Amino acid sequence: VAVKASNKDTVSAAGEKDGDSTKEEEPWETALKTTVVDMDVGEYQGHKVSVWDLLHSKYIPEENRKELLELYQAGELTLDQVKTVVSTIVSKAEAARAKESSPRAESTVAGAEHTALQED
Repeated sequence: VAVKASNKDTVSAAGEKDGDSTKEEEPWETALKTTVVDMDVGEYQGHKVSVWDLLHSKYIPEENRKELLELYQAGELTLDQVKTVVSTIVSKAEAARAKESSPRAESTVAGAEHTALQED
């Protein structure tokens, strides 16, 4: 009876361990979640945001996110490089959004410049 009880304990302990292992993060994922960036734009202004959150934000298209994650996991990009790329994408996207919502006079000037460039 004692042996059976210890077998049950081992099975349940192993079962719990297996359950936890599915929840465990990969080291690369933990690094992305614990590395933070000070963002000065949009909804993130004045906040520290994890690289993971930025990667999964509305600013990063799914296709780009997958590519960045694959390159990072393969060791072709360092954590700092991913951090730089992601924060740059978010900053540029937010700047473009801000420009679109700026006064109409500025967009008219931009439109005129664009037309002039096309004519050249």
